[in-house]
Amino acid sequence: MLTLLQELIPTPLGPLWILCDEAYQLRAVEWQEHSDRMEQLLNVHYRAEGFHRVDAVNPGGLSDKLSAYFEGDLAIIDNLPTATAGTPFQREVWQTLRTIPCGQVMHYGQLAERLGRAGAARAVGAANGSNPVSIVVPCHRVIGRNGTMTGYAGGVQRKQWLLRHEGYLLL
Repeated sequence: MLTLLQELIPTPLGPLWILCDEAYQLRAVEWQEHSDRMEQLLNVHYRAEGFHRVDAVNPGGLSDKLSAYFEGDLAIIDNLPTATAGTPFQREVWQTLRTIPCGQVMHYGQLAERLGRAGAARAVGAANGSNPVSIVVPCHRVIGRNGTMTGYAGGVQRKQWLLRHEGYLLL
């Protein structure tokens, strides 16, 4: 059975859940108000092996590192360890999301092309939308082809804040 260490930290955008395994690899990062979504993703991903959650304080220093991101140390999230379940395609999309530099964005079609799957923008969008490790796996850096702030599970206002925080100038 998988043990998930969890902590709820304050951020400028509201409380944020951080869940990691005992090796301090992030398994989920989600806004408190979207706890139901996080619970659904955890059940989909880890139902077979089973999991339980245990409260922790700053597990593996991850809470401090995410807090530092919100305080302006933007590069600190680049190398935080993650361990996600999901399909091979989803994991490929999530890994590719981490290659989008801070302060830059791309649209779903560009992300599909980067994956060598031109024409799979919708599938990429679906995988992006099921990302369990928000912020660290920067799904907020993907926008619509026309520059619109398309869906973000945490809400469009948070997506805009994160992009501004990272130096992307919104038109």
